[in-house]
This record gives sequence, structure tokens and C-alpha cells, in this order.
Amino acid sequence: MFSVMLEALATLLTVEHFLFLCLGTLLGLIVGILPGLGGIVGLSLLLPFVYGKDPTLVLPMMIGLLAVTNTSDTFPAVLMGIPGTSSAQATILDGFPLAKRGEAARALGAAFSASMLGGLFGALILTLAIQVARPIILGVGFGEQLMLIILALTMVGMLTGDSAVKGLATCGVGLLLGAVGAAPATGEYRLAFDTVYLSDGIPLVIVGLGMFAVPEMVEILRRRVAISSTAELGSGTLRGFAETLRHKWLIVRCSSIGTLIGALPGLGGSVVNWVAYGHVVQTAKDRSMLGKGDIRGVIGPESANNADNGGALIPTLMFGIPGSGSMAVFLGGLILIGVEPGIGMMERHLDLTYSIIWSLALANVLGTATCLVLAKPIARLTLVPFAMLAPFMIVIIYFAAYQATRSWYDLVALFVLGALGMYMKRFGWSRPALLIGYVLSMRLDAAVYQSVQVYGMSFLERTGVLVMLALIAVSIVVAVRMKPHRAPLTPDGPYAPVKPAPEMIFLGVLTAFVAYVIYESSRLTFLARVFPLSVALISLALMGVLAAAFLRKAKKPSYLFYDSEREWGDQERPVHSDLHYQAWMLGLLAAVGLAGFVLGVFAYVTVFLRVKARVAWHNAALAASGIVALLAFLSYLLVLDYPRGLLQQLIELPWPLG
Repeated sequence: MFSVMLEALATLLTVEHFLFLCLGTLLGLIVGILPGLGGIVGLSLLLPFVYGKDPTLVLPMMIGLLAVTNTSDTFPAVLMGIPGTSSAQATILDGFPLAKRGEAARALGAAFSASMLGGLFGALILTLAIQVARPIILGVGFGEQLMLIILALTMVGMLTGDSAVKGLATCGVGLLLGAVGAAPATGEYRLAFDTVYLSDGIPLVIVGLGMFAVPEMVEILRRRVAISSTAELGSGTLRGFAETLRHKWLIVRCSSIGTLIGALPGLGGSVVNWVAYGHVVQTAKDRSMLGKGDIRGVIGPESANNADNGGALIPTLMFGIPGSGSMAVFLGGLILIGVEPGIGMMERHLDLTYSIIWSLALANVLGTATCLVLAKPIARLTLVPFAMLAPFMIVIIYFAAYQATRSWYDLVALFVLGALGMYMKRFGWSRPALLIGYVLSMRLDAAVYQSVQVYGMSFLERTGVLVMLALIAVSIVVAVRMKPHRAPLTPDGPYAPVKPAPEMIFLGVLTAFVAYVIYESSRLTFLARVFPLSVALISLALMGVLAAAFLRKAKKPSYLFYDSEREWGDQERPVHSDLHYQAWMLGLLAAVGLAGFVLGVFAYVTVFLRVKARVAWHNAALAASGIVALLAFLSYLLVLDYPRGLLQQLIELPWPLG
């Protein structure tokens, strides 16, 4: 086994493989720096281009991207007070005050070194886990795999968000979205609406971008975020490094927390971040500066959120159960390149497993070095208003979505799921739970069929299955007894009574979708309908519980129902509603429908920059020409076709406009 590790390292250090790792690392750094993106979005953007490629090349690129988003997201957190990703939320509490005191370099030095050490710790734990668990994994049967998936779903549903009922209901919606397309047992089409597009299911790229990229960008636009008021870093980078080493035991403890929580499916970076920060507060002898610019408040969360990746890869690689939302997309990427996680990976692709571990370790080192070199230029870039970046990010997201199947329906599906993600974020429905439910849907459907076919109902008598059932019961009991981690109930707090109409309408839409699934499933054969029908009935019951709770507590503060916009202060109260930015998204579709993708993008970016960012017309047109040039270059390099519009149907236009 040691020889396999060395061979994997030797392969990774060849010129071609190392360049792919560097490319992925660079993309991950960019994704982390831009507020509103993150590992899920970055990997979703990458997936259309990895299909059918050599796994030894694209795996380092994907891992490189995932490994460093939690490193570079420190830039906006420290310099702007805005989390680049959800994993940097707690870093703001002490990182931003340090920057305002002129000690941004000290905060960044400590954060980057802590991130690197945390990432290396996670890679080490992943290596040890594979050594210990490999014999166990090879003995896992279909019944145990089924129970593991159910355990993961209950943990995701019960532990993500503040309401276990809402989390489980959201998991159910994700499972039903994953059931769209051909049934694995019979090949019958489910919820396809007689369309060729849905017969293969909803592409993972579309779900990932719709759930995370669109909602985050819209919220930042609505807040009218002003990027950092100063681009000065000050001095003290080496001092930050030294302070990280001085708090080495804090690094070990927080990295251990990050790895452990990362290995629990469905929790992810935002939970890791806050738990690690809570540990810093609880173990600190002097707490007077915590929250006001204490370097320990940067070191703890940053080491934990990078160690999280190593932990999240443990269930992903060993059992095919994603440990987080980004790992759910990574799992889809493994399937796209023909690598089966779990038993198949441990038996036939052990070299790829060690390649992933080495990539994780090296990417953390490369990411840290790159962040230190680029710290001052990036600090100056943060002076750019987000409204000037948004149209380009929107175009890139729609461009990536179109690469999923090269169909106009890709763009429509992204708009619909993007709107769903916006309201889920606003009303407190767990988007990671939906994504993980979607990814596990096909595995759960197939596992039920395989378990019954191989063992019959006697699979419930297997020792491993009984142990899993006990763990499921324990996880449910623990989650039910957990208290919400959000702000306390107060008359003026985020859970104060809100207008019942918006969320009740949203709940009604989800309930109608589930009811329609029940109606459609009843028309299928038994093997095709048993999975979606069972999930839909359970989801409908959960939504009934939510509706009853809403009617009972509509006039009382409750964490079950709230509008997240009540958490916004008066100074950042949005000028425009969600519908306003949904109209802008539709505007891009309309422009593309009329003039084709390239000309439509040119018109859209120009108008957006003029209207929303107040850029002069000629400068807006010049910036839009830049994105057109990029699209033309990608079209030539990757032999891509773009959506055609009405104009292209009437007039033959030259490349790339046609």
C-alpha cells in the first residue's frame, strides 16, 4: 500500500498532472475570493468540462478547487466584512476588526497559515481513515449500504437548519427532484412531462448553480454591498504566521473538530466555522478581545474549515455518501469520469484515492503561497463594487449551465431552480439538504431494489443493518432535542411574527409539487413507483406538520417560520424585491432568445452595468465586449456552440455571433 502512495505522488508530480492541480487551485482561489460563489458553484462550473476526461488529470483539478476555496474566502471576510463563502462567517468577527485597526496583513498571515495546517491535518486523517476502514468497507453489503444512505439523509435533514421537520421535508424534495427521469428498476419515465430533456433527469450542474450561485449573488446585490473602504493591508504577515505556530494546540483541536464534523453528512463549513469559534471562546482564558480583533478568533475557524474537506471526503470516497454540499457535486464529478466511490474505489482505484489525498495536501500549500503573493493586488481589487462584477458572474453561470446538455431547457431549468433557491434561502429551508437528497436519490432508489432482490426482507435481520437502524434512531433523538442555533426569540428578533402570506404561499407550492408526484407515481408499475411514492407521502406528512405549526404559531415568535430579511438592519434594507432580480434574470433569457447568446450577453451586460452600476454607456459597452471576446475564445478553443436566438433564425451571422 505504501508503494501505491508513492506511485500516486510520482504521477501527480509529472508536469501535466501538476499543471492540472495548479489550474484547479487557481480556479478555487478565484471562486473563494468572489462573494456569493464557493466550492459548490465552482465545481458546478467545472463539471461540464470534465466529462470523459482522464481521471488522473481532472481529479487533482477538482480537489485543488475544493481545497482552497476556504483559504481565499478569507480575503473578503477580513478586508470587506463579507463571507466569501459560508465557511468564513465566523472569521469576520475578529478578522474584520483587525483590518479596520490596520492589521489586515497580520490577520491574513494567521488565517492562511492556519488554513494550510488545517488542510494538511485533514489530509492526514483521511489517509489514516482509509488505512483503517478499507477492510470494513470491503465487507459492506447492499443492506448496510441502504441503511448508511438513510442514516446520512436523516442526519442531513435533522442537523441542517434550525428545524428538523423543515430539513427532512427539504431532503424529501431533493430526493423527488433526483427521481425525475428513468426508473433504475424498470426504465419507466417519472415526472418527465413527456420531454426528452427531463427523461435523463435534471443535470447536477443546474441544481448546484440554482441552489447556491443565484441566491447568493441576488442577496449581495440586494444588500448593495460596498466593497472595502480601504485597500491597505498594513504590515505583520510574518507576525501572523508566528502567532499561528504559537497557538499550535488550538490548531490541533479546531482541526480535529473540523475533520469530525466534516465527516458527518450534511453539516458542512458554516457549522464547522461556528463550532470552532465557540470552542475558541469556551477555552480562552482572556475573552476580552474576542469579537473585537483577537487573532485566536481567526486561527480557530480557519484551521477548522480547511480540515473539513479531509473529513468530508471520508464518507464520500468510502461509502459514496457526500459529507457536504460541495462533496455532493464532487461525487457527481466522480461518476461523470467513470469512477465509482465506495467499494469499487477501494478495490480498483486505490491509486486515485491516494492521488486525491496528495492533491488535497499539495493544493493547501500552493493555495497558501499564492494567497500571500497576491495579497496586495487582491486587496486593491476589493474596491470594485459588486454590481460591476455581478453581470459577468451571471453570464458565466448561465454559460456553465448551458454546457450541461447544450439545450435551451438548461437555461430555463436554471432560472426555475434559481428562483426556488432564492426563496429557500429567504425562508430558512436547507439548500444543502436538498442538494444532498438529490445526489443520493438514485443511490437510494437502486439500494432499495438491490437489497430486496438479493436478501428479500431478511436484510433487516443483518447485524450491520440493525446497528445502522440504532444509529438512525439515536441521530433523530439527538437532533430533536437540539435547540436552534440562531438568535433567541424576542419581539423584535428575526423570529418575530411576520406576514404569513409569503412563506405560506411557498409552502403551498412545495406541497402542490409533492401532491403532483403522488398523482403521477400512482400511474406507474410497482417497482417504478415505490420509491417516489414513499418519499412523497412522507414529505407530504412533514409539510402537513409544518402547515399545522404555522397556523398554530403564526401570531407568536417561532424559529419554524421567519423571513431572513428581518435580520437585515435599516441601513441595508433592500430597495428592490426578489422579483426585481428575477426579472433581470428573465431579461438575460429574453435577450438570448431574441439575439442569440453572444449578442444577448453583450446587450445584457451593457444595460446592467449602465442601470445598476451607473457605468457610462461607452465603458459599459467596452466591458461587455470583453466578455464577448472571452466567449468567442472559449467557443474556438473548446468547440462550443451557443444558444441561437430569433435573429439567427432570420439572418445568417458570422462566427461567433451566429
